[in-house]
This record gives sequence, C-alpha cells and structure tokens, in this order.
Amino acid sequence: MTDYFDAEASQTRAVIRQLLSSMSEGREVRAYLQKFSEMERARFAIIKVGGAILRDEMDALAAALAFLQKLGLAPIIVHGGGPQIDQALSDEGIKTVRHDGLRVTSDAAIGVIAKTLRGLGLDLLQALRVRGGHGTIIGPGMTHAELVVESKLGRVGVPAHLDLRAIHDAANEGSIPVVTCIGETADGRLANINADALVVALTRALRPEKIIFLTGTGAVLDAAGSPISFIHLANDYDRLMQAKWLVGGMRLKLEQIKALLDDLPLSASAAITRPDALVRELFTYGGSGTLVRRGEGIITHKVKTDVDQKALGALIERAFGRRLKADYWESLNMERVVVTEQMRAAAVLTPLDNALYLDKFAVDAEARGEGLGGAVWAHVIDVAPTLFWRSRPDNTFNGFYHQNADGSALCGDWRVFWRGEKDWSIIGRQVEKIAQFAPSFVDEEKGA
Repeated sequence: MTDYFDAEASQTRAVIRQLLSSMSEGREVRAYLQKFSEMERARFAIIKVGGAILRDEMDALAAALAFLQKLGLAPIIVHGGGPQIDQALSDEGIKTVRHDGLRVTSDAAIGVIAKTLRGLGLDLLQALRVRGGHGTIIGPGMTHAELVVESKLGRVGVPAHLDLRAIHDAANEGSIPVVTCIGETADGRLANINADALVVALTRALRPEKIIFLTGTGAVLDAAGSPISFIHLANDYDRLMQAKWLVGGMRLKLEQIKALLDDLPLSASAAITRPDALVRELFTYGGSGTLVRRGEGIITHKVKTDVDQKALGALIERAFGRRLKADYWESLNMERVVVTEQMRAAAVLTPLDNALYLDKFAVDAEARGEGLGGAVWAHVIDVAPTLFWRSRPDNTFNGFYHQNADGSALCGDWRVFWRGEKDWSIIGRQVEKIAQFAPSFVDEEKGA
C-alpha cells in the first residue's frame, strides 16, 4: 500500500513547514517537527477525544488532524461517545444504569454501543476526508478484553492485551488510526472499554511522546476560572490535589496523568486543550491549554558555597552562548539561587535596595518546552514581590518578560523590567542603576 505521504503530500508538507516557520514561534516549530519526524510514527501522540467534542467541535478537530497529517504526523485517536450512546440506548428503550461510574452494559446494550461508536469513528473519517485527510478505523480485534465483574457490570471490560499491528500499519502508511473503544473477550464476545482505560493501555504499550486530552474547558482551571498553563507534578501535584477548587473530574484526570507520566521518560508530556488549539499545543513551548510534565524538584540555595558553581556556570554559558568572566562567582553578591534538581533551569538573585535583582535566568535548550523555566520563575516571584531585571532589546526571551512584568524601560543598551514596584521615582533610579551594571561575560560589551 502506498504511503500517504509521498509526491504531492511531500510538497504540501514543505509549504506548511515554511508557513509554520514564519510564525513567531518558528524556532520552536522547527525543533518539534524535527523531533517528531525522527521518531516512530505510532509514538508521536495519543489523543483522547470525548463524545461531546465529536458532537460540538468535529470541524475543528478534523481540521487540526488533517493539518498534522500534511506534516507527516499520524496521532492515534481514542474516542468515546457518552452523549451519543445515551441517546442511542434511549432510542432503543434501554435504560442507562451506572455502577461506580461505569456504564452497566447488558447483552442488548453492547450491540447498540458498538454500532454507535463505529458510526462516530466513520463520521470523523468523513470529516477528515473533506479536509484532505485520511484515517483508518481500528476495530475491536485490537483490544483483547477481560470482563470486569460480569454479574454487576455486564459486558464492561478492561484491556488485557493489545494487538498493535493495525495501528502500526496505519501509522506507517500515513493514515490516522481511529481506535474504537470496543474489545473482544477470549470467547469472542464484544466488551465495552472505558476510553481512559484504553488510553492507559496504549500509553504503556507505545510510550508516546505526547498524550493529549481534548476537553470542553481546554485546560485545568484555577480558583478564579483561569487556565493553568503549566503543571509540574514534582512541585505542584500535592498542592493541587489538596485544593478545594479542583473539581472532581479534573482531580481524577490529574491522578490519571500522573500515573501515565510516572511510567514514561522525563521528555514525555500530557496536555489538556481544545481541538482548535491542538496544533499550537503540540508545536510551541507555551502551548495553549495546560501542559503537564513530571518535572524536577526545585532547590533554593542561600549560601554561595552550597551552589555547584561549575555546573550552574556551565548551564548559564550554554543558555547565553557566552563565557562567564573568571571572577563572576567571586564578585557575585548572591541573595539566593533557585535551581532544578538536574540543573537544567536556574535563577540567580542579588539584593537591590528593598528589592531583588534577577542577575541570571537560564534554561537549558533541551529543557525548553518542559515548563522548567516557568517553575523556577514561579519560585522567584514567590520570594521576590519586588523584582527588577534587564535584557538586551533583541533577546528572544523578551516576549516572556513582557508578559510577566508590570513595566519596562529602554535605558542605553538595555531594556530594564520590573514588577511589584509602583513608585515611579524609585523605578527611575533603579532603571538607571541597573543599566550601568557591568557585564558578566568575557566576550562582550553587550549582553549580560
């Protein structure tokens, strides 16, 4: 069978590469495209789609998937169909009963459920075709199921074994695998499989780089109803699970995500987003929704001799692309250093007239996109209610700085940022003082 991605599709891919590279996040896009193109196709991403998304946002979902396919990517789609199944069973006069959150599935109901889910999969394939994409239904034969407790739940099963040949064949041919949440028992009976349970089984078998949950909210929402951009489980999980505002469904989702990521490499991530934000979530560091990673613990040092100066110096030099002056540590009036356990992101703070000065903020290139910089930044903000820092006007990090500063001013060769200070006379003095700080690197009159 011919690979979906050759000839005309390759030309389309080149055009879209060029388009994405023209975005403000072009460097990030190119990095992710290279990363994803080098891995086995079936390990790119698993995307879990609820029935409500298929009902309300099918067009946006199909457009995003067709777009990814033109880039040579074939994410695995695992879809549910709760609202549609409820309606189909009602139409057949079959009452919906649940036990411990699971749908009790009678012999009469399983046929209706299987037909409904297959119909939803075919609807998605049709929507993909309209947009120039192509998908393959992966039927019940993939999931060898065991019934949970037949006497209570009927034909409700859990994945006992997965036959992944159909998924690999489809992905290698460039077709998007669309997995139906129906399995087969050893005696040939159909079983209703929970979509989340199937995502867990597929994740353990394929070890994908990305796990995406498409939801109506498109993110984990904080107490004020605003999206949380990053969650580092190492630092945030216990706090979030104790928060009274975290609703039950999202609490369970975070528990599930933690269990999934605990069994995957540090580079793997999960995300909660919406179909119309799917491409940005996959291809930019900031994403669009909530990005969840295992993360690293955060360590704070207040004594200079406690800092691994060699390792931190190497991180700073890699991040800035310059060599620190030999007397950098000796001359540094350190207030504290905030660093991740694996020394892949760090902030160096010094005292500054009733405020703190961010002398260095460094994130290893390989760690960008993991939210480590955001985790370190959150710690800095906690300990520095009044903070100043400076950056060259052409620094690519300035977008992040502008988003997180109360204001900034151009002074000489520097742009000085601040947050937490409202007195303009104080701000003016600090800006002038900071702009005169000596550079930290040996090879520049510009850039510290």
